[in-house]
Amino acid sequence: MKKTSTKTLYNYWNGIRGSRSAPDRKDIDPTRIREALSNTFILELEGDDRFNFRLAGSHLCTAYSRELKGRSFSALWHERDREAMATLIRAVTEDHAVALVTFQGTTAINTKASFETILMPLRHNGSTQTRLLGAMTALEDPYWLGVQPILEQRITGLRLIWPDDASLEDMPRNIAANLGNEVGFAETMPPSGIPATVYGRSARRYAHLAVIDGGRQ
Repeated sequence: MKKTSTKTLYNYWNGIRGSRSAPDRKDIDPTRIREALSNTFILELEGDDRFNFRLAGSHLCTAYSRELKGRSFSALWHERDREAMATLIRAVTEDHAVALVTFQGTTAINTKASFETILMPLRHNGSTQTRLLGAMTALEDPYWLGVQPILEQRITGLRLIWPDDASLEDMPRNIAANLGNEVGFAETMPPSGIPATVYGRSARRYAHLAVIDGGRQ
């Protein structure tokens, strides 16, 4: 986690959940996360596997030059990344992982900015499958951000965090496989290490996963 807003929201979420897999929506006190509030959002399930913004901070709306409340979170992503995001969201809502994603946003005139996003489960009416808490923050602050809206975004990196130290080996195989197919997670790796290259591309390690630099082409 590189940005203060990401760290602030994660630490707050982790603190109020206690021994639970996720805090309840009513536990969230906006006054406790003032530093992160303008970058914070809450998603709600609408229909089958489609999440919309229920709330969105002012910095998010500025980056997209429009009000995000009620708009589709899934539709923000390039069509080739939507299945990967859906898989990540299932890992968050069903398996109570925390997803950390970096992506590159592009405007209509091809200017680009990098962002960091975190997704965390929220409990609502006893279920963690209909709400998510998150933050989205630009890694840099280009002068044009807020004037030229972000129109397309592509995943550049991701990882799953298990707050209770569950091993990535415990990740359901279908989630691991889907992530591998979509964004460059090549294979699960033994603890002894990973090869320097996978399919001819340089690779690095996230826990037991090999990540191919550059992702899906």
